[in-house]
Amino acid sequence: MTKLLFSLCVLVLTLFVTSLLVGPADIGVMQSLSALFATEQTPVSQVMQQIRLPRAILGVMVGLSLGLAGAALQGLLRNPLAEPGVIGVSAASALGAVLALQTGFAVATSLALPLSALVGAAVAVVLILLLAGRHGSSITLILAGVAISALSTAMTSLVLNLSPNPFAASEIMFWMMGSLADRSFDHVGLVLPVMVVGWLLLLSTVKSLNALSLGEDVASSLGVRLSLTRWSILIGAAAAVGASTAVAGAIGFIGLVVPHVLRRWVGHQPGALLPASALGGAALLLAADIAVRVVLPGKDLKLGVVMAIIGAPLFLHLIIRTRRGQL
Repeated sequence: MTKLLFSLCVLVLTLFVTSLLVGPADIGVMQSLSALFATEQTPVSQVMQQIRLPRAILGVMVGLSLGLAGAALQGLLRNPLAEPGVIGVSAASALGAVLALQTGFAVATSLALPLSALVGAAVAVVLILLLAGRHGSSITLILAGVAISALSTAMTSLVLNLSPNPFAASEIMFWMMGSLADRSFDHVGLVLPVMVVGWLLLLSTVKSLNALSLGEDVASSLGVRLSLTRWSILIGAAAAVGASTAVAGAIGFIGLVVPHVLRRWVGHQPGALLPASALGGAALLLAADIAVRVVLPGKDLKLGVVMAIIGAPLFLHLIIRTRRGQL
């Protein structure tokens, strides 16, 4: 387990540095690294410090959030097909951003769009609390999340359908494809506190998830407070995923695929899978964001599209391998 975490840390660090060095501007490696720490404001230092650095940092933050939330939800629901979208927060967050774009509120300030998306995520959490109740079971949480996700998706489609401005509709579609381009440290500062709260809540359930893998009755006999564990994961995942969607748009497959890939390396312990999936999610998102800038650099390829292209075949491979193991 220690070797796996160390290897993932090295991989994330390598991809982080690579992300800093890759971009449309033709800047040498040594020039890029020196400009990163330069105090004098030059065009190269501004590119490195104000464009590439926050983009790479957000790549780590978003990937970590999605991977961690996916592993926690799979452990809580004891379902390998569970992923962050199952609680409806991603769709609700996207709806908040879409409404900001449609109403023109997003033009008011650069942070208006992510703020609106965070409000959408917060509304989703409140609705889940009301629908599932204080002592809601896992199946109740799933049903509440599915209902909120379906409603949010329908409302988003309605906004697109009734949009009188084709340019606004186009902007909405591009945002929903997901991207880390044109992000700044303002975006980092806005979502980091929310993400940190989510990370801490999710990581606090490591021991509870290990006990829960033995069954709810056994976990309760071991002193696990099931209600507290459920709500810690729900609110933690909502905070991490909602903040990720707010700043990067809709990005799928990370929370679903990464835990599948790493589960065999952690001895099938749900709690031990959390930190590994967090690092794996960060590595996968950084790799995808590098691919966005390397493949068709002049076409503004979207991060969510690349993740779907990478994630879908990988998930199909996992399904085929699982079927072969059952024969």
